[in-house]
Amino acid sequence: MPPLPVVTLYTREGCHLCDRAAEVIDRVRRGGKGFDLRLIDVDVDPALVLRYGNDVPVILVDGVEAARHRIDESILERALEGKSSNEEDAGSDLARMSCVPCRGGVPPLERAAIEPLLRRLGGTWRVEGYHHLETEYRFPDFRKALEFTNRIGEIAEAEGHHPDLELSWGRVGVRIYTHKIDGLTESDFVLAAKIDEACC
Repeated sequence: MPPLPVVTLYTREGCHLCDRAAEVIDRVRRGGKGFDLRLIDVDVDPALVLRYGNDVPVILVDGVEAARHRIDESILERALEGKSSNEEDAGSDLARMSCVPCRGGVPPLERAAIEPLLRRLGGTWRVEGYHHLETEYRFPDFRKALEFTNRIGEIAEAEGHHPDLELSWGRVGVRIYTHKIDGLTESDFVLAAKIDEACC
């Protein structure tokens, strides 16, 4: 019998994204995927803090990075099967699409249409009140957060679709919805996927 894959989760205390990653790992394990799990708190080793810092959670499968920040079941399962999360990213199909300008007069997406799009998007995005998408990205300093905010601005201008952004030290909060109809359209998920691709 071949040895089980080794899954290493680099984490830190007080990190809600790390807590989510641990939940995903637990769900995948309960779903029947066998692996040897190692949890490592980066704060116990200064070298790990320098290497990963606020980039956690980071998952390695047999020593190869499988996911960073955006961790969901499909990414972890593909990594355990030896498939690259970069080539088969959960939101990559959405990221290849273009935002379609909304001229109003159409209803916002309903719950039945939102949930499959959210699953395709993956990562740390969440839907609030079936009205908007939101997430946040963490960075080791203000400069990197600002640089990412500017990348989002370039994407928004290119797509003609503009999110609400909140920039603070080491953090960029993103909220997306289609203002013209005060709700969600497919283009909101497309923009979210493009923003995820631009991160890190």
